[in-house]
Amino acid sequence: MFVRQRAVATLPTLMRALRKEPPKPTTQPLPSLRRAFSLYDQINLIDNVPEDQLRFQGYTDTGFTVSGVQYEGSLLCVGNVLLSWGPKKLSEITADSLSIFRIVRPIPEILILGCGRHIEQVDPELRRYIQSTGMKLEAVDSRNAASTYNILNEEGRIVAAALLPYGVSRDA
Repeated sequence: MFVRQRAVATLPTLMRALRKEPPKPTTQPLPSLRRAFSLYDQINLIDNVPEDQLRFQGYTDTGFTVSGVQYEGSLLCVGNVLLSWGPKKLSEITADSLSIFRIVRPIPEILILGCGRHIEQVDPELRRYIQSTGMKLEAVDSRNAASTYNILNEEGRIVAAALLPYGVSRDA
């Protein structure tokens, strides 16, 4: 009888707690990169990444969280170097905005272009410029571009990413 009275007494408190919505995160986490299972045992590659290696951890409509630091605006990553980048929409990305690839050595094997919220067609002239540097181009939405960069960088591949914030939508 005592247990029932105690349960009835705590019920209003429990109901109030359940009605409260948890605070919504301001930074959306990237999709899990955890490749957790091999045939023989569980492997956690993410926690074994060196501390000095860049890792995208989340994104907002206006920026990204990289290795625990929040950055606003577009970013250009070459290997483990992170740079603030000028273009604010896809039409502003030109050969000049990617001119760093004229001097960077070794040339990354792939440039992952984060187009914002939607995958966009890349200007043929820009595509030719990127291919002339010896890089392959992968144009995807910025969320998937950041995740792909993490995976390839984690594998030790020479990779670059040019990312517009996720809130950027199609050019008008």
